[in-house]
Amino acid sequence: MTEVEMPRPKVGERTAAGAPGWPMLGAVLVALAAAVALFFTGQPALIGLGVVLIVAAAVTSVGLTAVAPGEARVVQLLGRYVGTIRTDGLRWVNPLTTRRKISTRIRNHETERTKVNDAEGNPIEISAVVVWQVEDTAKAVFEVDDFAEFVAIQTETAVRHIAGIYPYDAHGDERLSLRENADEITGRLSEEIAARVESAGVRVIESRITRLSYAPEIAQAMLRRQQAGAVVAARQRIVDGAVGMVESALNQLAEHDVVDLDEERKAAMVSNLLVVLCGDRDAQPVVNTGSLYQ
Repeated sequence: MTEVEMPRPKVGERTAAGAPGWPMLGAVLVALAAAVALFFTGQPALIGLGVVLIVAAAVTSVGLTAVAPGEARVVQLLGRYVGTIRTDGLRWVNPLTTRRKISTRIRNHETERTKVNDAEGNPIEISAVVVWQVEDTAKAVFEVDDFAEFVAIQTETAVRHIAGIYPYDAHGDERLSLRENADEITGRLSEEIAARVESAGVRVIESRITRLSYAPEIAQAMLRRQQAGAVVAARQRIVDGAVGMVESALNQLAEHDVVDLDEERKAAMVSNLLVVLCGDRDAQPVVNTGSLYQ
């Protein structure tokens, strides 16, 4: 399988500098209360100080950031990445920064039913589901335009690639096939998807093929081929069993001296037993009232 080579990321996640939010919220409320008290003094100097306190409280409150569980905030200062907030709860960071919300929850993506050609050129329909999660928020934001769309496109690309390098059915050959080696194929699918989305800071948890079938235009022909193969396999098993039974019958007759059979009589018995055991219909018994040679 061809190794996927993606560009090396230029940025990695790090923790943003900040402080607990509740003490800062308390300081803002105290400043506002002090400003209101200063306004009631009526003194211009104190009123001016109250205005300064209100402005300072307003600026400080801008830095308050609520982070829910399963979310993160990517913090930028004048366009420069300064870190990521992953601690849930109320946090405070530099008020001049911008904070982008990124979900770090586990997600599912299911590809559309896609028609591709397998390794033998047969048209098949295939779809898959991938379970993924954002692992590095900095890569997810700055290395690709839209990491969710990137995962969707790379997953479909990997599914098409995997479907094109393996046959749908091995037909008894010693090679991997999409139908008979589901665990191995899905393992390689997960590896390829992980390699494709690693640069976007995404971790692939699992992937599975959810639909796999021949395309409608050849489905009937392939069904007849599978049925013919099953019939041949069943007949082969019947013949192997019948030969073993005939051999056992001849050996037991010889060991117990039930009857003395020459080669011609053995051949006739073998022929009759094989007809009875291998036939697809019930045999009709025929009573021989003459000699064994008539």
